[in-house]
Amino acid sequence: MSLAAVVELYRASTLGERRPIEERERLVAMLRHANLVITAWEGDQLVGLARSFSDFAYCTYLSDLAVRVSHQRRGIGRELIRQTQHHGGRAQIILLAAPRAVDYYPRLGFRHHPQAWLLGPDDPLA
Repeated sequence: MSLAAVVELYRASTLGERRPIEERERLVAMLRHANLVITAWEGDQLVGLARSFSDFAYCTYLSDLAVRVSHQRRGIGRELIRQTQHHGGRAQIILLAAPRAVDYYPRLGFRHHPQAWLLGPDDPLA
């Protein structure tokens, strides 16, 4: 899977709006350090990707779920999550929903967890 294919998928899925696709080194690092990546292909075209970090025992953080807009509503996202769950061992899947996807995850059986907290790379630790 090439970096160009991932960038093109992120753009075609709208995830590119919230990912550093113009920062090549950062995107390469994001892909290199993910330890659970599931992809969906139609021929030679990358149509979906689930990029996660897992300890394969307790938690899997599903960082990116991208499906081309042209291929959405076909069950590809659901299957990417199913495969992430399968390959993640006994780990629960944790994610932060994109604004447009907040209604998607409950339909798949995800439960809302209101105690999530974020600290950005430039945010000072008090």
